[in-house]
Amino acid sequence: MKVLLISNDAGGYAHNVEAPDGTTVQQMFERHIGSFHADSYLIRVNRQPASADQPLRDGDRVSFTPLKIEGAA
Repeated sequence: MKVLLISNDAGGYAHNVEAPDGTTVQQMFERHIGSFHADSYLIRVNRQPASADQPLRDGDRVSFTPLKIEGAA
């Protein structure tokens, strides 16, 4: 399946990524951001808050936005 991945970490980017059917939000996060720290990010699927175990579907828009930017006061 194809998912549009939007990451606002650092410079930000958006691109289509291929993922196996049944991939969860947590698996996508770990694959593209690193270790899963959901409390440090606003995680949305199709502009709605998402749980870690939510399975993704073809065409979903997934975004990971850090709640605190490193170095900010």
